[in-house]
Amino acid sequence: MTPRYAQRMNKVRPSAIGELLALGADPSIISFGGGYPDATLFPADKLDAIFHDIIKTPGGAALQYAPSNGLPHLRDQIARLMSEDGTHCTGDDVLILQGSQQGLDFAARMLIDPDDVIVTEDPTFLGALIAFQPSQPEYAVVPVDADGMQTELLETVLKANPRARMIYTIPDFQNPTGVTLSLARRKQLIALANAYDLIVLEDTPYRHIRFSGETLPTLKSLDTQGRVIHLGSFSKVLVPGLRVGWAVAAPALIERMGQLKVAADTQTSTLNMAAASLFLDRHDLMAHVETLRSAYALKKDAMLDAIRQNFPQEITATDPDGGLFTWVTFPEGFDATAFMRDVALPEAHVAYVPGATFFPVTPRPNYARLNFSAQSVANIQAGIAALGKSLKAHRFP
Repeated sequence: MTPRYAQRMNKVRPSAIGELLALGADPSIISFGGGYPDATLFPADKLDAIFHDIIKTPGGAALQYAPSNGLPHLRDQIARLMSEDGTHCTGDDVLILQGSQQGLDFAARMLIDPDDVIVTEDPTFLGALIAFQPSQPEYAVVPVDADGMQTELLETVLKANPRARMIYTIPDFQNPTGVTLSLARRKQLIALANAYDLIVLEDTPYRHIRFSGETLPTLKSLDTQGRVIHLGSFSKVLVPGLRVGWAVAAPALIERMGQLKVAADTQTSTLNMAAASLFLDRHDLMAHVETLRSAYALKKDAMLDAIRQNFPQEITATDPDGGLFTWVTFPEGFDATAFMRDVALPEAHVAYVPGATFFPVTPRPNYARLNFSAQSVANIQAGIAALGKSLKAHRFP
């Protein structure tokens, strides 16, 4: 058989770094590659009791079908969490998703025709680009600096791209750079979206993992015209295996995304939604998040200290106020993909994510994303020391 694929599949391709990261799964490799939380901090005992209780609930409600937009009580709980964070909404504004990644897919399918333009940060989350690709978009990019997307350049980009339909941003501890969008730029982004009649897709999986600095308002809380789709997730603050995320948006947008939800999978797992909901009833999620913040802050400091001690001085790394990543800049002409393949994996036994594929338009090979949350402090120190030794033996351009 020779399948005749739809044209949209032309842009759906395996990640160029997939094979390299598969090698990083070797137990002899210290991997800074994935965006994984620390599994030793998962509340496994609490979830064990919760799953036991909900499975045994009379009537088997947690094992039955549920409303496509999600369990009503869970939607109300998420609305309360959002409201406590300054984004006032009700359960009717919430759509439960199969992880927030599903929201990226739905937003693109709902809004983007072939050759429409999605405006993104440069660089941006690789997983978002993968989700957007089946909708066959073009991309226009806005560079980032220490204060996030350079919104002073955004209007020029919008004027040059009349087919722009959506701005995608990770305002808090951006993946991959770790930087946070300043309050002034958040306000400017909303003003420009209003002026150019664009939807803003706000992706916030790391928002609550803040180590230092002042919590800034969500873009959704600054939205006066109902044009922001806010995506959240329990993956980084509870456990990723539940695959429970959510969207908060204006009624018309939530209704259309809900229609896509029915078409995609009918509903998110009733069992997992019920588990997340009972966890919120029984336990203080923010107390658990505080444990994560403390642990990840120590790991971030350990990684940056090790980088300063072991890497050549030409190499720099961002110092994020939260999240899971630091973004490493190598000298111009350095190829982080080739170095990982030829040196880091076979000699240093260290993996990371080469940065080129995070750039939607023009790949830039002299960057890498390093995750500090998944490894122990001892592994971070050993892995960065080994990587630094290999880098010092490398002759930069």
